[in-house]
This record gives sequence, structure tokens and C-alpha cells, in this order.
Amino acid sequence: MLRRFQALGRLKPGAMNKTETAYAELLELRRLAGEILWWKFEPFKIRLADRTFYDVDFGVLAADGALQVHEVKGGFITDDAMVKVKVAAEHFPAAFFLCIKGKKSEPWQIREVA
Repeated sequence: MLRRFQALGRLKPGAMNKTETAYAELLELRRLAGEILWWKFEPFKIRLADRTFYDVDFGVLAADGALQVHEVKGGFITDDAMVKVKVAAEHFPAAFFLCIKGKKSEPWQIREVA
């Protein structure tokens, strides 16, 4: 069942999938509106443990200068991915947001990771 929700293959580093591309378009609109100052796709990795890293989907600089990390998912998130996001949020000095895209007509669900 889980396999149905997973991508068929890995993209090259730095290449966005369709969901990430849609979110990048939203971030660019927010930048043009002055809501954020800057954003970048896959700007850095966070070391969680030996040989365990969390790859940041989007680094975002809010209008108030606060650093944010945005994790983008297409409607489904595995337990493993959620654990990595939560551990990274506990140890890295930035606000972490989970950004989930549902069906085409639904808006993005964006919530802060506690």
C-alpha cells in the first residue's frame, strides 16, 4: 500500500518534483508580495546522527528576518520522514513548517512542526 504513494525513482539532487515545483511558485509569489525576503530549494542538510541527515526541501527567510525550513509533501508523509523533520526541528534554530498539497482544487496546508 505504501509503495503506491512513493515516487518511482529519485530525481537528481537539485531537481524538483511536481509538488516542489508548485510550492516554489507559491514561494515566489510570496516573495514578490513582500511576505518573504528569500527562498532556496535544497539549500543545506542537517546532520541528525552518524550517517543520518535531513535534506531541507526549502530554506525561507521571512520578512522579519527569521529563518524557516519548509518540508513539502504531496498529501502523504511516512513515519520515517516525520521523525526526521521533528528531530531536525528540535536541534536546529529555525521554525519548521510541514507543507502538504492535497488535491488540485485544495489549498496548501501549512502548519508549524512542534
